[in-house]
Amino acid sequence: MCGIFGIVCGLDSGVSSAQAGKLVRALLEASRTRGREAAGLAVHNGLLIEVLKQAGSVEDLLANRRFQELLERSLKGFDERRASGRGQALAITGHSRLVTNGFQSNDDNNQPVISMGSVGIHNGIIVNDRAIAARRPEIVLHSEVDSELLVGLLRSEFDACGDLIEASRRTFESIEGSASLSMFFDSVKCLLLATNTGSLFTLRNASGSFLAFASERFILQRLIEEQDLDQWVGRLELSQIKAGHALAVHLEPPGAQPALVAFELGRDHAASLNGAFAPAAAAAGPQTRVHDLTRRAANLRRCKRCILPETYPFIDFDAQGVCRYCRNWRRVTVKGPQALRDAVEPYRSQDGSPDVIVAFSGGRDSAYGLHYAKKVLGMNPVAFTYDWGMVTDLARRNQARLCGKLGVEHILRSADIATKRRYVRKNVEAWLKQPELGMVTLFTAGDKEFYKYARELRKETGIKLVIFCTGNMIEDTPYKTGLCGIREDDHGMTLTGLSTRNELALLWYYFKHYLKNPGYWNESLRDTLNAYYQTFMVKDDFLYLFHYLEWREEEVVGTIRREYDWEVATDTTTTWRIGDGTAPFYNYIYQTIAGFTEDEVMLSNMIREEHLTREQALERAAEYAKPRIPSIREYAQLAGFNCEEALNIINAAPKLY
Repeated sequence: MCGIFGIVCGLDSGVSSAQAGKLVRALLEASRTRGREAAGLAVHNGLLIEVLKQAGSVEDLLANRRFQELLERSLKGFDERRASGRGQALAITGHSRLVTNGFQSNDDNNQPVISMGSVGIHNGIIVNDRAIAARRPEIVLHSEVDSELLVGLLRSEFDACGDLIEASRRTFESIEGSASLSMFFDSVKCLLLATNTGSLFTLRNASGSFLAFASERFILQRLIEEQDLDQWVGRLELSQIKAGHALAVHLEPPGAQPALVAFELGRDHAASLNGAFAPAAAAAGPQTRVHDLTRRAANLRRCKRCILPETYPFIDFDAQGVCRYCRNWRRVTVKGPQALRDAVEPYRSQDGSPDVIVAFSGGRDSAYGLHYAKKVLGMNPVAFTYDWGMVTDLARRNQARLCGKLGVEHILRSADIATKRRYVRKNVEAWLKQPELGMVTLFTAGDKEFYKYARELRKETGIKLVIFCTGNMIEDTPYKTGLCGIREDDHGMTLTGLSTRNELALLWYYFKHYLKNPGYWNESLRDTLNAYYQTFMVKDDFLYLFHYLEWREEEVVGTIRREYDWEVATDTTTTWRIGDGTAPFYNYIYQTIAGFTEDEVMLSNMIREEHLTREQALERAAEYAKPRIPSIREYAQLAGFNCEEALNIINAAPKLY
């Protein structure tokens, strides 16, 4: 459910751009009583329909710089059209949302919704939406909300019959449930207001040059009282669009008609208006485009060779549009399988006793590594897992699959899970007070003790060889230190390989932000300092599998899927980090604020290594970037923070684009 509102101001309405801006803000604020979980706006200027929406309160939207820019740009264009005496009216519709289905943290579920070149706002609940979707395959849905189906259905009917009135009648005859709708089209310059409940009210002046609308009568009454509207536009009539009726508003009428012409739609009036709003009316001019400002990250400039965007740390582009990371890339060279055999040979047991410890998260690389140690190298491995509280059930099931089929002992070291999760919650809550991308890595500081336990386990078992399956260059993530202001260096494909200079620079970065944000001075500090010590200060003498073997995704994933029925996630098509409960959350942060995820970094490296084409990588990146909302909710539940509140803060945070 939500509140629908909007205005249409003709060129001769007498409403100044400043007054129009006040009206939009006043309607937005008044409509928040109908829903406080999300808000949005759509502006139709004749050539462009611009859409902006976000999770969070009306206050959050009003404070959003992009909202202010959109409104200022729209009002400036209105002034220019009025000065020239040509062009269409100022037409704006907006909403405030009460969530009924679909998480509001996923902007696809928020309104205005976009479907098939049309933009709409729907108040109500369609109860037969799934049945309609099943028989109308031309309506491609990207969200979980019935509103997208309603807008797509009306647009599909409009395309089929060529008449807006007939399309509206067909649509409302098809649906079951409640629906009040405001809708823009890219093919005809009009605004449609329609309802089967009567939950739409309008204010119109006598000339038809001004229209305001809202979901409740009192909202418009307040507008009259607080804004002195009648002094601007003349005497106003406040009326209800009755149940089963609609209103179509010309935004750029032909000839000498008034700037706005309103028609009541319904069976009794349809014949006289047939064809009045057909797509052919717009054929003489250019097609209106729909621009979703919420998706600005999709419009970032990207490297012409890889897919890294302009927001990536320290990136620059040459005259051909190629980024510095592609220009400076050195092809990955590995020591080779024979060098690996030579390296492990001195540790091989002669009696079948365990001779190697394989760090085993249950993820794709470590699963392949355990397989390789046992089946290819012929070693007798012991699998080692450090569970710090954010290892997923999916990872645990995959661990069981591998160890059971290979007959491998599995040694588990568990942290104080409740304490570790409390540390995560306190650092997440501190971060949310002052979002800073470089500090996101604090969320995973608790897992770095796996280095410590690997060393301890070596002493306890007497097994000298420890294999880690991290550290392949294609999965390298230097942006994490780059977001701390540290230009990457050749760190040997491991965190422990950072130069002393960069280790100190990283420590200084953290210290500065601890001073800026007192929330970080919590009981997790000792744990975080220990993570830094274990990662950067203690000597690293582990063997890294992919320093010897070439990493090929199809080989790694294909092997463990075929041999062990390795399980994949249900909420994403990527197979990277699906056993890490933190990854969906921090990737949501990176995607939302920086415009990229770690998957795009990996895919760019795969392009450089000629594992993928750029087109294949772009297609995968679009799929991988979809928010993993169920996993994020599970992570928030485990850590104990408010998921929706956190996502709303992230959505409203300043962006790098």
